[in-house]
Amino acid sequence: MSFWTDRRFLVTGGAGFIASHIVDRYVHLGHEVNVLENLSSGKLEQARLFGVKKFVAVGTICSYPKYTLVPFKEENLWDGYPEETNAPYGLAKKMMLVQSQAYRQQYGFNSIFLLPVNLYGPGDNFDPKSSHVIPALIKKCVDAIQSKENQIVVWGTGKATREFLYVEDCAEAILLATEKYNKEDPVNIGAGFEISIKELAELIAELTGFKGRIVWDSTQPDGQPRRMLDTTRAFQEFGFKARTNFREGLKEAIEWYKERSKNS
Repeated sequence: MSFWTDRRFLVTGGAGFIASHIVDRYVHLGHEVNVLENLSSGKLEQARLFGVKKFVAVGTICSYPKYTLVPFKEENLWDGYPEETNAPYGLAKKMMLVQSQAYRQQYGFNSIFLLPVNLYGPGDNFDPKSSHVIPALIKKCVDAIQSKENQIVVWGTGKATREFLYVEDCAEAILLATEKYNKEDPVNIGAGFEISIKELAELIAELTGFKGRIVWDSTQPDGQPRRMLDTTRAFQEFGFKARTNFREGLKEAIEWYKERSKNS
């Protein structure tokens, strides 16, 4: 019998960015899916009490220490304190890993923990009050072109580096892990490359057609100095390797935003 035969799935936060893509994958495969907004606490305990067969916890790269050897390996997760601006979120997610491992030891509960890198793609959050770097830069460039502005302002120095994973690739990784991975060790989910914020801003300006100046506001923080994951474990354990070319993924995200901005 296939792993996917006669399964029902519950996706918390199912209206969110990555979760909505996961729901679409399950529905496309013909599965029954229930969707809830994020549960603030007690997810694992409720899952155990209701007899859930497998729990897939999605953490965050923000859980890693501020200064981590690059590429980040899963065993480095406890080597220090997260970058200060991300610490509350990163630590909360890390505690879910501790609970996940404790439940496996105490109850034999099959819970796994994944650590995705920064995501981007169609459906991203483009609200300037809460968006991450890629949608923020796309919006700045596209809006500047539309309003005929000759410069955009970007936070930081541009020296920090980041890694980005196309949202559909992340959804694929989560489905593969759901089917094939059943261990307590956390697993990095990423694309395995590193780009500076300066290079990223210049690339997005090129792809959007923005030809003005990029002004760096160095009074604002850079955040964690470098980010890039070692993705060896994901490939070895369940065969995941990111497939989307970064330029092509950015083009998809840009076109998605342009279409929405025309209709807004």
